[in-house]
Amino acid sequence: MRSLVFVAWIIVYVSSLLTIRRMWTGKYVRSPLARTLIFSMVKEGESAAPEWYRCCPDSLGESLRPLFVQSHLDPDTQAFLKCSEEKSGWLFTQLYHSFFSTIFSPIVSRTSINGFLGRGSMFVFSGDQFRRLLQISLDWQGNRLLDLGAGDGGVTDVMAKHFQEVYTTEVSAPMRWQLQKKNYTDIKHSLVPGTGRLVLAVVLPFQPYVEIGGKWERPEEHLKVGGKVWEEQVTHLSNDVFRGAGFEVEAVTRLPYLCEGDLYKDFYVLDDAVFVLRPVE
Repeated sequence: MRSLVFVAWIIVYVSSLLTIRRMWTGKYVRSPLARTLIFSMVKEGESAAPEWYRCCPDSLGESLRPLFVQSHLDPDTQAFLKCSEEKSGWLFTQLYHSFFSTIFSPIVSRTSINGFLGRGSMFVFSGDQFRRLLQISLDWQGNRLLDLGAGDGGVTDVMAKHFQEVYTTEVSAPMRWQLQKKNYTDIKHSLVPGTGRLVLAVVLPFQPYVEIGGKWERPEEHLKVGGKVWEEQVTHLSNDVFRGAGFEVEAVTRLPYLCEGDLYKDFYVLDDAVFVLRPVE
């Protein structure tokens, strides 16, 4: 009896997801107005792409204006978006992922679930964007790279090509397993004085949360970032946060923080500021 109930529950669950999927495609929406609204929402990510990189230099602090590096939607970013769109269409894979997440999300963090499933890869910058930000050539080589909060190593891969040794840190155990598959090592060392550089990506507006089990909670240490728009918050971080911590900005750019999607959406995007910082006395 229990087996029958469980099978019936799975059938109802899958049917519900398929219904939602059809609703979002817009193919089964009878109202022309509703169908237009749905298609406009699906296309929102594509039309919003230019806004992902937009910056008003006049709104930046005077010292930051010459340090801003303008980025654009390049081929590598487009390739990631196309791959995310294709994966979102893998119906049975997405159904399995959704079912797995529903079962374990109350007790396991979303990051760890993604690590178990091997999904949810992130994209911050392409190889060309990374080199332009650091002002290095295609064949430039450094000694060591340390990536804090490396996730599954997708962003690390972009930078790793330029370094002889790659070290990572990651709280989620399943994500650490993904990193170990790529032969990346965990480490707890700081930057090399004088030559070390910190590439820091900050999601703005700044609203930090920490994953604990299956819940999102505010961090115990509170960092107040002033300003209402992207440029104002970037300026506040540079002048009041980084300098107080002993860092100086060498370059900054605006990039989308992209993540592979799921059954309901091709991809997800947050607004990022990516800094190149150097330690100062």
